[in-house]
Amino acid sequence: MFKGITRRWILSTMLLIVLIIILIVTGLIYGTAYLFNNEVERTLSTAGSELTTIFQNYETDNSSSFSSEAAAYVENFQHKEQMEVMVINSTGRIVLTSTGFSYDENDDIKSFETAKNNGKGYAFISSKTKSGEPVTSYIRIISNRNGYAVGAIRYVVSTQNISGRIIFISAIIIFAGMVILFIIIFSGSYFIRSIVAPVRELSETANKIAHGDFSTKIEKKYNDEIGDLCDAITDMAKDLEATEQMKNDFISRVSHELRTPLTAIKGWAETMQLSGRKKLDRRTFDKGMGVIIKESGRLTGIVEELLDFSRIQTGRMVLINEKLDILAELDEVIYMLKDRAVNENKHLIYDEPVEIFPPVYGDRNRLKQVFINVIDNALKYTPEDGVVAIEIKYDKKTDADNIIITITDTGCGIPAEDLPKVKEKFYKANQKVNGSGIGLAVADEIMQLHKGSLDIESGVGVGTTVTITIPILTENRDSK
Repeated sequence: MFKGITRRWILSTMLLIVLIIILIVTGLIYGTAYLFNNEVERTLSTAGSELTTIFQNYETDNSSSFSSEAAAYVENFQHKEQMEVMVINSTGRIVLTSTGFSYDENDDIKSFETAKNNGKGYAFISSKTKSGEPVTSYIRIISNRNGYAVGAIRYVVSTQNISGRIIFISAIIIFAGMVILFIIIFSGSYFIRSIVAPVRELSETANKIAHGDFSTKIEKKYNDEIGDLCDAITDMAKDLEATEQMKNDFISRVSHELRTPLTAIKGWAETMQLSGRKKLDRRTFDKGMGVIIKESGRLTGIVEELLDFSRIQTGRMVLINEKLDILAELDEVIYMLKDRAVNENKHLIYDEPVEIFPPVYGDRNRLKQVFINVIDNALKYTPEDGVVAIEIKYDKKTDADNIIITITDTGCGIPAEDLPKVKEKFYKANQKVNGSGIGLAVADEIMQLHKGSLDIESGVGVGTTVTITIPILTENRDSK
C-alpha cells in the first residue's frame, strides 16, 4: 500500500512521533493521577499530624483508656465533613467511627498491621468500602513511651470524585494527543505528497528523456530544492535536445564530407578502369591520380580527426612529449599552407622573428595539428583577397613563461551567441562551409593536455583572432 518515500516516512518518522505522543500522554495521565493522589495524602497527613501533640505524653498501655481519649478526639475533630475518622484498638479492630459506616474487618486488620510493621508508624492504604466506593486511608499508630502500640487513628477520604476528575482529565489529554497526532499526520501527509508527487513526475519525465523525448516539460510548482531540480531537468532536456540536434547535424556533415571525396575517387577510378583497354593520355591520367591522391588524403584527415575525437572522449589520447623548437614547427605548417593560400587568392602574412625562442615541452605532431586546424579554419572562412596574419612572440616581462601565437583573419566572423560554443563537440556556427565541427574541440583539448590554452575572439564582419598559449620548458617541468 505504501512504498518509497511514504513508507520510509511512516516507518522512520510517524512511528517515532506516535511513540513519543503515547509516552507524553501516558506521562501526563500518570502525572495527573499522582498530583491528585498526592494532594489527598497530603491532606490526610496534615490532619493526622496533630496526633503527635495529643498523644505525645501517653504512658498507659490500657486499651480502654486509649479508646476513651481517642473517642474524645473524634468527638472534637473539626473536619468530619471532609473525612471520616476511626479509632482502632491494639488488635486492629475498629472500635469507633465518626460516621458509623462499616468496613471489611480483615482489610482493617491488614492495614493496621501494615502501618505497625513498616517502621514508619503510619501507612497510606487505597481500598474500597463494602458498597464499592473507592477510598484512601491514612493510619497513624499510637504508641506509649515503651513503644507498645495501644491503637491507631485512621482517616478515610472518598476518592470517587477524584477518580472521576482523573478520568475526565485523562480523556482530555488523550483527545488532545489524538488531535495533535491527526494534525501531524495531516501536515506530514501534505508535506510528503508535495515531495512524492513532484519526484514521481520528475521520474516519469527523466524516463521520457532517457527514451529520447526531449520536448517534455515539467511545471515548476515550488520555489525550493524541488523547484530547482525541475529547472535543472528542464535545462538538461534542452541541452540534450540541442546536443542531439548537433549530433545529427554532425553525422549529416560527416556523411557529406565522406561522400564528396568518395564520389570523386570512385568517378575517376571508374573512368581509368573503362579507359584501361585504351591508351590513356598522360595528362588525363595524372589529373585522375592527383584527384584520387588528394581526396584520399582528405578522407584520411577526416578519419584521423574522428579518431582523435574518440580518443579524447575516452581519455585515451597519449602525448609523445619531447623538447622542441616551436618556431620551427610553426614555420613548417605555414610553408605547407602557403601554396593553398596563393591558389585561393588569399594573403597569408607571417614575419618570422629574428630572436631565438625558448624551447617548449610537448608533442610535435599534436601541436602541428593544432596550428594546421586553426590556420585551415582561418583560410576557409576568409574570402578572396582576404588576409590571414600569423604572429608569434615571447616577452619575459609580459608573457611570463608562455609563448603566444595569434592567428587573425578578415573573414565573416562569429556571432556573439555562437562564440562560447564554437569549441564544443559537434557545434558548427557556419553551416555553409565544409567541416565536421569537431576540429576546434580537438585542438582545444590538445592545448589543455599541454597545460596551454586556445582562446577565440571574433566579431561579425570584422574577423576572428585565435590566441594559442604554449608554456615554455622550465627546470621544474617534467621532461621524461
